[in-house]
Amino acid sequence: MANKRERAAARYAGYAIPDPDFDKYKDMENLFAGIKGFSVPAMCEIFSQMPVSLPYSEQSVASVGIHHQDITARDGTELGLRIYKDSNWQGKGILFFVTHGGGWALGDHDVEEAMNRLVAKRTRSVVVSVNYRLAPEFPFPCAINDSFDALQWCRQNADKLRIDANRVIVVGSSSGGNIAAALALKDRDEGINAIFGQVLNIPDTCHPAYFPKDKYEYSSPKQNRDAPMLTTEAAHWFWDLYCPNRGADSYASPLLAASHKGLPPALIQVAGLDPVRDDGLAYSDTLKAAGVLVKTKVYPGLPHAFYLFPDLKETPTYFNMIVDWINFLDKDLAKIL
Repeated sequence: MANKRERAAARYAGYAIPDPDFDKYKDMENLFAGIKGFSVPAMCEIFSQMPVSLPYSEQSVASVGIHHQDITARDGTELGLRIYKDSNWQGKGILFFVTHGGGWALGDHDVEEAMNRLVAKRTRSVVVSVNYRLAPEFPFPCAINDSFDALQWCRQNADKLRIDANRVIVVGSSSGGNIAAALALKDRDEGINAIFGQVLNIPDTCHPAYFPKDKYEYSSPKQNRDAPMLTTEAAHWFWDLYCPNRGADSYASPLLAASHKGLPPALIQVAGLDPVRDDGLAYSDTLKAAGVLVKTKVYPGLPHAFYLFPDLKETPTYFNMIVDWINFLDKDLAKIL
């Protein structure tokens, strides 16, 4: 077993060799270096001022209309949805349900704006992004409950949204990927079975204190501890904000679910120079072992959230993988099942 883990570590170590394409950003300040000295409000302010970057011309998605909807969560709190729909397509679409990234403590709809517009344009989907409540004021399971409530509101209002209530793809990046994976588990556990696909981008899948190191390789926190964009210290800090005492819960750490059988097909995208790289690779292995159809794409040498840089060569690949996966689930999956 030890030799097997050592071979896996050696194989994964190659993923952490920096991609020369990112050299142009080597002198960029890492906002999350020494993050424990930051306050969440200060980080939220920095996040709110980050520009939305599109790896395509804005004109190419000009037909995508965007509007907002307020809904009510189970405890009476108002949650905001942002809805994207291409005006050139009038059919009943897939619900592409987005839970944004930001370490469960930062961010809003704008985090996934580039993906949301592109998916609405290039697939038969209505894209809905939810602004769930953020940690540390609202720790686990608030983000899961808010997102689940928003998802059910969409299904209950399928005619208004012009979606098929039983054809849902959940998607998220980083902490949002964690939430999306939890929603797929919850949808299966409650017998709803409306989710027929997952897109898990650079996902956190397990609290670091509970990661099953005896079963999966877990070298990325050490290999990539000082990586650009996200350090290991920052990744663990976000976990502490979100899950101060319930990290072993399977909806907090989807990797720890008792069973992964019956979950929907998943696209898992992983950045090689990322402290949470092995979270995504472990979840890919777990789903495959449970008989779930999985497509895994690794981007060697690129850091967490590299796709925020539109001039990187792999950024278009990252977005095209998402579009192609949705279209595969929509049009071709039935042919092979």
